[in-house]
Amino acid sequence: MEISVDQMYQIENNGHNMGFLKKFMMENAGAASVRRLVEKLGNPESKNILIFVGMGNNGGDGLVMARHLSGYGSKVTVVLLGLSEKIKTEESNWNWSILKKMPSVKLISGDPTSFDFNPDVVIDGILGTGISGEIKEPYASAINYINGLKCFKFAVDVPSGLNPDTGETANICVKSDMTVTFHKMKRGIPKRKDLTGELYVEKIGIPPESEEGVL
Repeated sequence: MEISVDQMYQIENNGHNMGFLKKFMMENAGAASVRRLVEKLGNPESKNILIFVGMGNNGGDGLVMARHLSGYGSKVTVVLLGLSEKIKTEESNWNWSILKKMPSVKLISGDPTSFDFNPDVVIDGILGTGISGEIKEPYASAINYINGLKCFKFAVDVPSGLNPDTGETANICVKSDMTVTFHKMKRGIPKRKDLTGELYVEKIGIPPESEEGVL
């Protein structure tokens, strides 16, 4: 069954109100994404992994991935596309604060628009399901940079720039090799296998009762 972004928001909010907090959903989303990545590429120990994160919860999923991958022994660099004090959600902020205590993860933040890395894997946690309008800087430069890399590209929830309701794209969009989305498929995502690559839906512990009255 495919759902809309609005239905997904309602389901998340219902689950949160039941006591299954959004920080747990984020933790499970990031952990499930890393499991898929490891299943695909093998042991990520000593691999250079570059993670681009935006200021919302899609970025938060990427921050969770950074911690898990560091635990595998990966060399992780996180690029936050903005100032850390402008992170939008409590859940993402909480995960950023953990990474700040981890010297094993290199953190870059601000408004970087030129990038010079040589990753084995790049993870797109820039823009999630709430995309609207034209993509601006520094997001635009990050997306163009990702698309120019030759390495394996992994998108969290949805490739940045893809509208998960319609399958239409913004002015630019990440072209990924693998996309992991969460709980249930959003209806526009499978229309764009050219952008998602291999596509998976992972459960993240949201109680099925959260769907009552929504679906």
